[in-house]
Amino acid sequence: MGRRFDLIIFDWDGTLMDSAALIADSVQAAARDLGLAVPTEERARHIIGLGLVDALRYAMPDLQPDRYQEAAERYRHHYLSRDHQLNLFDGAEDLIAELSGAGYFLAVATGKSRAGLDRALADSGLGTYFHASRCADECHSKPHPQMVEQLMGEFGVIPEQTLMIGDTVHDLQMAKNAGVPSLAVCYGAHPRALLEAEVPLHCAASVAEMSAWLRANV
Repeated sequence: MGRRFDLIIFDWDGTLMDSAALIADSVQAAARDLGLAVPTEERARHIIGLGLVDALRYAMPDLQPDRYQEAAERYRHHYLSRDHQLNLFDGAEDLIAELSGAGYFLAVATGKSRAGLDRALADSGLGTYFHASRCADECHSKPHPQMVEQLMGEFGVIPEQTLMIGDTVHDLQMAKNAGVPSLAVCYGAHPRALLEAEVPLHCAASVAEMSAWLRANV
């Protein structure tokens, strides 16, 4: 049997990097700094994967547009003060190295900024494995399909040969909007029930389970 997929696209936060809790905490702290109602943890986690403006609009519905920049600065202050403490999920580096060695095109599609992703790729040591990436300040925010469409175009790969892997409904809906199959991971930002409602090929409870599924199915 031939290879099923040629291009594998990973989300970053909550999929490869164990950062969902810090992102949610930073959103809540930013709201507190601005004297706004502090979003629940569930609401703060829901925005993970979105571009920053879309995330702020959802997490802080009472925030006036002329204060988006202020809110973004407070969020970055809290996040950057602790992001050096973040780690990849156990097994993530080995999985990416294995897929790279097997000759797959590997890419990242993330709600992070370009500066944030470049820093994360360098700090994690994964940067050398990925052939391309797209960020929220370069493309439409998820679930718009632009990130996936641009990556497929860059490698000349059709949707049926592309797999999107992520931990949020935004990732899975982006894949669906691009006509691309998806693999969900339910150890990140969004609960299993929400992910399964998007009908991914599989929902993995750990990196080890994701790795086993990929070895058997890609």
